Amino acid sequence: MKLTKKAHACVRLEKDGQTLVIDPGGFTEQDAALGADAILVTHEHPDHFDEAQLRAGMEANPAAEIWTLRSVAEQLSAAFPGRVHTVGDGDTFSAAGFDVEVHGELHAVIHPDIPRVTNIGFLIDGGAVFHPGDALTVPGRPVETLFLPVHAPWNKISEVIDYVREVKPQRAVDIHDALLTPLARPIYDRQIGALGGTDHRRLTPGAYTEL
Repeated sequence: MKLTKKAHACVRLEKDGQTLVIDPGGFTEQDAALGADAILVTHEHPDHFDEAQLRAGMEANPAAEIWTLRSVAEQLSAAFPGRVHTVGDGDTFSAAGFDVEVHGELHAVIHPDIPRVTNIGFLIDGGAVFHPGDALTVPGRPVETLFLPVHAPWNKISEVIDYVREVKPQRAVDIHDALLTPLARPIYDRQIGALGGTDHRRLTPGAYTEL
């Protein structure tokens, strides 16, 4: 499986000639969804869900499909009949040759005064990778590569480190990092790497690795 890191929370996975894209949002390159055979969206916030990008990806590939939660699906299903699928916690499906399990229900708490939206995470190929969206969801299964939300209005570094410790992945790869300044990068790298208890990696947007 080839992993390409896109900007912020978006990742691109390729296997056996097919491409799966997760969370092409407003902080991500505008062509992030182009070439996708399947697109997964964890929740409705604009840094994870950009309707124009999804429409471009779906129009570029008439066979492409989307799997997401109801709040996003309702905004797209009329434009792409039969190609937008609503899923929730506990569901399983196959997308672009990848086996996917859905975990989680709610976005992490930003502030008690801000209502929580729904959020789902995607466990792919039996635990090869896990993308939690905007939550510190523990899938309850072994995870090889955890896409780790390192910086957000709803988390702090101690929670990020404890999340890595609880999931116990073979490796953690940073996502949700567009607002993290270059000055803070070495601090996060050092502390997560030293305290998380696993191999911690950071990829620049456009960089890729084989999993």
